[in-house]
Amino acid sequence: MTSSFTIDLARLERRAVQTRVRSLQMVHRAKLGHPGGDLSAADILTALYGAILRVDPSNPDAPDRDRFIMSKGHCSAALYATLAGAGFLTDAELDTFMAPLSNLNGHPDHNKVSGVEANTGPLGHGLPIAVGCALAAKITGAPWRTFVLVGDGELQEGSNWEAGMCATQYELDNLVLIIDRNRLQQGDLTENTICMEPLAERWRSFGWDVREIDGHNMGALVDSFQEAPFTAGKPSCILARTTKGKGVSFMENRQEWHHHVPTTDELQRAIAELERGAH
Repeated sequence: MTSSFTIDLARLERRAVQTRVRSLQMVHRAKLGHPGGDLSAADILTALYGAILRVDPSNPDAPDRDRFIMSKGHCSAALYATLAGAGFLTDAELDTFMAPLSNLNGHPDHNKVSGVEANTGPLGHGLPIAVGCALAAKITGAPWRTFVLVGDGELQEGSNWEAGMCATQYELDNLVLIIDRNRLQQGDLTENTICMEPLAERWRSFGWDVREIDGHNMGALVDSFQEAPFTAGKPSCILARTTKGKGVSFMENRQEWHHHVPTTDELQRAIAELERGAH
């Protein structure tokens, strides 16, 4: 794996801005989507596909590829924009997002989109799938690693905690869980729905090695991904503290932007803010 000292973090940060801009354009065009979560996850996705994952768009099913599971599949616009930036999709394909008969559904489909490892969207499924992937690699001695991105509201699904216990039981240190901790879900603050704190300690109590980071700090993301597993024999959890609607002042920390569609004026204002922030 490439050393963090040779990775161009500024390039990755610019790429993350492009992912945010493109995902907002896609949601606006489709008049459907989840822009708040797209923006909170953009840096995480960019770091993974820009510096970490051993994947090849010319051979997307290579047996020894790393696996990435986008458990919070409702934020598919950010995933598709990231896949396009990594060479798995064309920019023209992004314009078909959620159009009738398009391959780019609201929830990513492994059977339709190159680079998508698993069909996701129903919450609480991604981590169990990732545990299965990591266990398969352990059993067969395969070198690939599995990364999975979950939303914090998604952790209210009990299947995650069952999977978490399984990962500890089988010492899956080839598994990295990333939590997009933006503290907002569809209806309210996560803490007003089901209190999750102390979230890091809860994962530690399940036998995971946990690192808490700023989920918008590209250097911290890259370093954490590179340093996993944090402890041999333990699965790794990266609790990435993020901001819903990151980079757009009138979207940040606003619950209504979970699935609100920007107007033409709002889109133009958002893009202007994002591009100013990139300089």
